[in-house]
Amino acid sequence: MDLYHYYDRTIGPFKSLTEISLDEAKAVLDDLKRTRPGSQPASRNDKYIQYRRNCEAILRKECAKKGIIVNRESPYYMVIEHSPWLSTWYENSTFVKIPIEEFDLRTLSFTYGDSMPTFSDSFLDGKEYRKQLYTYEEILDVIKKYDLPQLWNDDGSHGPERYIEVHVWDDTVIKKYI
Repeated sequence: MDLYHYYDRTIGPFKSLTEISLDEAKAVLDDLKRTRPGSQPASRNDKYIQYRRNCEAILRKECAKKGIIVNRESPYYMVIEHSPWLSTWYENSTFVKIPIEEFDLRTLSFTYGDSMPTFSDSFLDGKEYRKQLYTYEEILDVIKKYDLPQLWNDDGSHGPERYIEVHVWDDTVIKKYI
């Protein structure tokens, strides 16, 4: 199994708006809207950073319940296997691909779909993976049951889940790829 991180090659991998101050993050978003208007991140609204930080607080709380080791305030975001949709997000799109075996699996958490809609009250459709955070072993069971979302919902026509999001809570492996 490989984990992918998509990014704009002119900016670099593993950048996070939630690791910088709110004012700095807003300035970065404003700059993206001005200089890269065709990119997906440029379409984010002004509340995005606040929503993302709230979501990350939920992720940390859920990690504590599951015994996942959290060595960072904000995770690095990756997905399981290639996501055709994510590969279109950036004007100068590229990716980092890392075999999952490189990671300490105890420092990874997973959501079936993007964590923001997963934990949002906007999607109350009764699907068992809503409002759920998974360990590596648990996500394998979910994949066996539902397969990878990008195989059956890459266009988003069946809901918000288009990939399995991976939250990397440690710097060790990521530092090799920055």
